[in-house]
Amino acid sequence: MERRQRGVSAGLLLLLYQISQVGFQNIPSVTLGVLVLNIFLFLNPLRPLTEVCLSVNEAVHRKNWQRLLLAPFHHADDWHLYYNMISMLWKGIMLERKLKSVWFAYIIAVFSVLIGIVYMVLEVLLVIILDDPSYEMNCGVGFSGVLFALKVLNNHYNPGRVSSVLGLPISSKYACWVELVAIHLISPG
Repeated sequence: MERRQRGVSAGLLLLLYQISQVGFQNIPSVTLGVLVLNIFLFLNPLRPLTEVCLSVNEAVHRKNWQRLLLAPFHHADDWHLYYNMISMLWKGIMLERKLKSVWFAYIIAVFSVLIGIVYMVLEVLLVIILDDPSYEMNCGVGFSGVLFALKVLNNHYNPGRVSSVLGLPISSKYACWVELVAIHLISPG
């Protein structure tokens, strides 16, 4: 789990460049706040990844519930941060303008915790179905689950759209699945 390096790196520089290309004035306030929070915590993590990652073992068995709040806002490495925050940038711009900032902030807060709970429920189901207790030890960090939920919400509010995933036009209805697979292939783990 301890993959990340500290400091400025290629992924972070590319992220900052792309944010500057959009223009800070064109990014709604909550979206910009989420970007800044994630970048800040990447550069100044509250704890090592092994102490913030979310797993059934750590959160449920050891009752370390703060991981539900910490895991979404920490990233394994600069490319993990880059892909998640570029996705957040575009989804945030579209959804925050449509839903308005207060409602969008509420959705981000709820999704940040709810996705962690869903993750742990799925891990427990894997333990039960596959009779493999190792799934309780799987530990995850990052904003990907929240982004996936935002993508589904975006598809609901903008049906029939076509998205570009790695330069390929894909129906937005399926783009969240293609994006999920693409991110896993580009940055596994």
